[in-house]
Amino acid sequence: MLTKDTILYKKAFTFAVRVVKLNRFLINEKREFVLSKQLLRCGTSIGANISEANGAISASDFSSKISIAYKESLETKYWLSLLKETEFITENDCSALHRDADELSKILFSILRTSRLNTLSKQ
Repeated sequence: MLTKDTILYKKAFTFAVRVVKLNRFLINEKREFVLSKQLLRCGTSIGANISEANGAISASDFSSKISIAYKESLETKYWLSLLKETEFITENDCSALHRDADELSKILFSILRTSRLNTLSKQ
């Protein structure tokens, strides 16, 4: 289970808070509304899907939610890179968030791989 006490949940929640604050900055300071909304959607969705995985009713449901969280972390990295290349955020801001999104991606992929292997071994 990926409860509120797990490192992954805490990292995803902290990451989501940072994404919300970046979104606020992009809207208020940079007057950027489209890319920031995309980033907000996928960056906060990572933790939401981890929370949903915690309530999964089956192994395949758990795997599906972790898979969505993983894909959202990859999408988040895309939007961060685009915001950096279009000069809405600095290299430093992008690097820090990108590194954290990458860490979440790696953890989620590891969980996904393990859960899928466990499902296959039970068949």
